[in-house]
Amino acid sequence: MTMRPGTERKLLDAAEELFFTRGIAATPIDAVLDRAGVSAATLYRGYASKEALVAAALTRRHDEWIRTWDDAVARATDDRGRLLAVFDALDAFRSTPTGSRWCAFLGTASEYADAPTEIAAVLHGETTTLRGRLRDRAVPLVGDRAEVLADQLLLVVSGSLAMRLRDGGGDTTTARSVAAALLG
Repeated sequence: MTMRPGTERKLLDAAEELFFTRGIAATPIDAVLDRAGVSAATLYRGYASKEALVAAALTRRHDEWIRTWDDAVARATDDRGRLLAVFDALDAFRSTPTGSRWCAFLGTASEYADAPTEIAAVLHGETTTLRGRLRDRAVPLVGDRAEVLADQLLLVVSGSLAMRLRDGGGDTTTARSVAAALLG
């Protein structure tokens, strides 16, 4: 039996809001159910476990992030701008209602020393996608150095997201300047 789309949206909205602001371990599933206004039976009709719900919320968030990034890339006027558009996307995503004080993927990874399979798969997929998209946008600029540059930019992006925990505000100005320096 499947879940109605409206019910699933309410459940994922509640999961995302609570898990990615309060923490996954700190948020009991009952709090998610209360916020969503659904029963445990409804939850388990669609998700086998709390971890499956976390994975679904991360997957939805990843899809929203990719759309935001694609929009930023579409606004760029050259190859350099398309590569650096990741920083425009980070700033834009943070200002959305679902944007949080830092990265839900980094937060989730930090909560699990050994993530359950469904969560580990989503985290790995997000990292692979980010690295691949950075590499693909770097190829026109640096050719065979694209793989190395993508790894360097992944570190800059992750560091920028992590710094949001330290200064609370901040945009990606510093991260963008580091990325530009890496481009030479």
